[in-house]
Amino acid sequence: MSVAVTGLYAGILGIVYFALSMRVISNRVRARVNLLDGGDEALTRAMRVHGNFAEYVPFALLLMALAEMQGGSGLFMHALGTVLIVCRLCHAYAITATTGLNTFRQIGFAGTFGVIFVAGGYAVYRFAAAAI
Repeated sequence: MSVAVTGLYAGILGIVYFALSMRVISNRVRARVNLLDGGDEALTRAMRVHGNFAEYVPFALLLMALAEMQGGSGLFMHALGTVLIVCRLCHAYAITATTGLNTFRQIGFAGTFGVIFVAGGYAVYRFAAAAI
């Protein structure tokens, strides 16, 4: 069973994760903060973008891989992957460049949760369909 489509999005998101990591590091160097955030708002924001990405993206990719292994079509998988990328970029922008709850942040978390819900639901559906 191939997970080639999920692999593509995992690769792209891995590059995004690398970029987010570099932003945290560069903010640490700029603020001369070795541990925690030192009260530096830009560093705090960079850390939260990075941390939130690390909290949600691996689970979304795992569910996508399972959906693909269970027969998710290429179009379905590309839709999930595209939504995940766009939403994670919206979320990163919202946390970095804006304050409070805003449209980009709402799109970011709603889309990420949507990918998790849809891919998870698909996995449950495929299991139930095979059990019948």
